Formats: sequence, structure tokens, C-alpha cells
Amino acid sequence: MNGKICIVTGSNTGIGKETARELARRGATVVLAVRDAVKGEAARAEIAASTGRADVAVIPLDLGSLASIRAFVARMEAEYPRLDVLVNNAGAWPTTKGTTAEGWETTFGSNHLGTFRLTMDLLPLLQKSAPARIVVLSSALHYQGKMVWDDLMYERRPYAAVAAYNQSKLANVLFTLALSRRLAGSGVTVNAVHPGVVATDLARGYPAFLVKLFHLFLLTPAKGAACSVHVASSPELEGVSGRYFEKSKSKEPAKAALDAEAQERLWTLTEKLTA
Repeated sequence: MNGKICIVTGSNTGIGKETARELARRGATVVLAVRDAVKGEAARAEIAASTGRADVAVIPLDLGSLASIRAFVARMEAEYPRLDVLVNNAGAWPTTKGTTAEGWETTFGSNHLGTFRLTMDLLPLLQKSAPARIVVLSSALHYQGKMVWDDLMYERRPYAAVAAYNQSKLANVLFTLALSRRLAGSGVTVNAVHPGVVATDLARGYPAFLVKLFHLFLLTPAKGAACSVHVASSPELEGVSGRYFEKSKSKEPAKAALDAEAQERLWTLTEKLTA
């Protein structure tokens, strides 16, 4: 990864931090795209110390704010000549319904809408740098996901945290496949990954004793980062696009994710919502 410039969203903790650490260890310049700049700086210092790499930077990013996304992209374009890898790692799983700065339901807004807008706004830089890669963190929970088209953001139905998360992870795969189709021949690839069931801060809103119990049976963040790093950097995946990976191997995604009509319906809706 020497000479490569990579962005990892949500990289001040968990899988994101370990993904950034490993990419830095392999020689990449890494930008930590994080909501909390203070925590981001702490992660940057830790990654730099553990890898001996100084090429790690922090740029604030809130995926629930179009203004924040625009500001982040503007800084990237001003400060970096290229972008070789975008790892869309950041995710939210709140226990109760909330809204973002844009008024989006938090889970769908951060996990899908913000990720879509960031990716699309960074595409010119990625295409200029081709061959380049986009990695989208989904989850095996997308197999249980259902797109409730008439109420994607729980404006009418009772909020259900698990269903909302599953829907957002299905949206991640639908987006990945639709974007791959659009990027054919551009030199930019996009793939979705399932990191495994990992002990991270994602479920921090749940009771502490349950989180502690679950963590006894989960992968470490470093092991969870392995699939993202593989898809972001492996020479054997050069040119491979539109796939879903689990344990660093390509796997058939959910049938619902392969529905081209649903991919296009989500794309059109998302463009309107994030315009």
C-alpha cells in the first residue's frame, strides 16, 4: 500500500481503527474520518505510535450532515492529490429513534444516506486516481433486512432498532451493486463486506451487562478488520467489483440485495433525499 491514500470512516474506535492501523502498517497514508476530532486525534496518535507511520491524519466527518460531508470532501480535494481507497466503515445502531442534522432517521441516515452522499461526492477524486477501490461495510444481518419502501425512516410505524439496522445493511448491499454497475470500465471497484460479529462500540446503547456478556463470544476488532483490509488491498482482487465478502471470501448476498429493480428504486430515492 506504499504511496496509496486511504480514507476510513468511523476510525477512532473498533473495526475502523484497526482497519486504519493495518492499512498504515502496510505503508498507506490514512485519513481518519470521524465525528469526534478529539477521539480521532487520540486514535491517530495510537496508530502512529504502534506502526511507526506518521502519515495518518484526522478530518472531521458527520455522515448525518450534508454540510459536514461537503466540508470533508472539500478538504480532501484541497489537501490530497488522489484517493486510492475509501472504506465506508462508520455505522450507527441506536436503541431508540433519533434524527440526524438533516432530519433523517439516524440508522438509515448515517448507515446508508450519508455513506451514499460521501461516496458520490468523492467519486471524481477516486476516478482520477484509478485504479481505486471502495469498500462498504454491511453485515450478515442484511439477510434479515427488508426495505419498507413506504416508511423507510419510521415516520409512521413504531421504531424497531434491530429491523432498522437490518434494513440499513441491506441498503448498503443494494447500493454497492447499483454503484458497481455504474462504475463498470472506470477503474474504480466497489464491494460490500461482512466483518464478522465483532466486539465494538456499535451496541453501546444497550445495557452494559449484556454488552459485556456478548463480547465474550465475539471477534476482536483486529480480526473483524481483516476482511475490510483484504478487500481494500489484496492484489488478487484488482478489478473485482460488485461482490459481497465474508471471511475474506466472496459470498452470495441476500436474494433481496440482488433485486436490480430494488437497487434502482433505492438509488433514485437516495439521490432525491441527499441532493
